[in-house]
Amino acid sequence: MNNAFTLLRQAVDLLPEDAEAENGQTVGDVREDIERQEWEMVLDVLIEIADVHPVSTTFWETLAEAARQMMLDRSRRWCEWRSWEAKHGTIRATLTLLGADEGGRQSAFSGDGRLRPLWDIGSRTADGRQDLNIARLWVEFAPHLSPGETADVRLAPLQPEHWRHLKLGDVITMHESQPAVGIAEIVEVLPARA
Repeated sequence: MNNAFTLLRQAVDLLPEDAEAENGQTVGDVREDIERQEWEMVLDVLIEIADVHPVSTTFWETLAEAARQMMLDRSRRWCEWRSWEAKHGTIRATLTLLGADEGGRQSAFSGDGRLRPLWDIGSRTADGRQDLNIARLWVEFAPHLSPGETADVRLAPLQPEHWRHLKLGDVITMHESQPAVGIAEIVEVLPARA
C-alpha cells in the first residue's frame, strides 16, 4: 500500500497540467508544496482544484486514502463524498431547518455527511401515500446546522435513481419524524461524471 505522500503525488498526476483552483493556485504550485513537504496544504489545494475541474472517482479515492492516513477525518469523509458524487451525480439545495417552536429539531447536527434524514421528494406508494426517501446530508461551508438556520447542502440519496426527476427550483422537505423538520429548495442537479 502506498503512503499518504505517494498518494498525493499520484493525485497530482491525475490532473491536467493547466488545472488551477478558483484562487489561482496551479498544479505547478502543488508540486512546489510537495517539494516543501506541505502535505496538508497539498491535500487542501488538490481539493480546491478538483472543485473547478472535473476529476475521476480514482482521484477522489486516492485523496480519501491519503487523508485517512494523515488522520484528517473530515477531509477523508469529504473526499469519499465527492467520489460518491462523481459516480451518482450531485444534488445541492438550500435547506432551512425549522425551529424547535415550529416542530423542528431541538439541537444542531454535524454537517459532515453522517446524518441520514428522510426526504419527501414527491414519491408515492402504490396506494397513493407519501413515500419518504433517505439521503445523507452534507452542510457546505459550516461544521453544523442549528434549528432556525439556513445553509447550502449537498444530498447523497441511498437510491439515486428515485431522485432523478428533481430539477432546479423544486422544493422538498426533510423529516426525522412527523411533521417535517426542514424545507429545501433544489439549486443544482448535476449528472454523474464517472
